Amino acid sequence: MPRRASLKLTFAPATQDRWDDIESLFGPRGACAGCWCMWWRLSRAAFKANAGDGNKRAFKKIVTGGAVPGVLAYDGGVPVGWCAVEPKEAYASLLRSKAKTVDDRPCWSVPCFFVAKSHRGRGVSAALLDAAVKHARANGATLIEGYPIDTDRKAMDFSAFVGAAQVFRDAGFTEAARPSPSRPVMRLALAKGRAAAGRGRG
Repeated sequence: MPRRASLKLTFAPATQDRWDDIESLFGPRGACAGCWCMWWRLSRAAFKANAGDGNKRAFKKIVTGGAVPGVLAYDGGVPVGWCAVEPKEAYASLLRSKAKTVDDRPCWSVPCFFVAKSHRGRGVSAALLDAAVKHARANGATLIEGYPIDTDRKAMDFSAFVGAAQVFRDAGFTEAARPSPSRPVMRLALAKGRAAAGRGRG
């Protein structure tokens, strides 16, 4: 299996001029079962009602409207990975979840990842998390958290889109709460003044 370093990944914030890259990476299934990265933004009923094209239109409106809802990973100019990262208030479903609310401190969230099938198992998620942390810090975040699955299984189920807990640990996150046996809330305090995630096109 190729090492992460051999990919020479570059990263960029998901600005409105990169919508075509997001669309290409997510493909006709919208990354995962018509999600289009709307799972954490909607009620479950609204998500189900909008699955597919409805979620795509909603997410495109967010991106092309000027919001920056995440970071993209590129390998040789081709988009190969996605990590959602924004202030937690962007994710209505997270705000409603008592299980994922540790306290009322302002924080940014990393709720999901998507990696192209060709690049899975090659360290892209870990690299994306690093880029997401840099992006959040550069935009004023002082605290960032994620909601990964804690398992040592090599093949994770649908819930793997939230990321693996070990990836967060390796990035310096520590467990702030464990609302269920396999789903910790992982947090990292951020120091200000570090470099932002790469902004050039990959």
